[in-house]
Amino acid sequence: MKQFVLISYDISNDRRRSKVAKTLEDYGRRVQYSVFECLLQPAELRRLNHALQPWVVDPQDSIRFYFISADDLSRIKVIGHGAVTSDEIFFLH
Repeated sequence: MKQFVLISYDISNDRRRSKVAKTLEDYGRRVQYSVFECLLQPAELRRLNHALQPWVVDPQDSIRFYFISADDLSRIKVIGHGAVTSDEIFFLH
């Protein structure tokens, strides 16, 4: 079963920040500069977590995973441009 995950990152180094963004583009949709919405199977989430580990090296670096339930997903409100990621989007790995 897919899980909706909001992922944000704050990486201090430009090269590593670019690697994080590129990795996340393979798993979800960028909705803000450092925020992605992802619909992930458990195995995909494990692969993503493993793929991101090498890029978090400085003490001030962080990548945050926010797990959104189906009930909470229906309550997300967007003001301005954009829509919440849905199952219609497919990502190839």
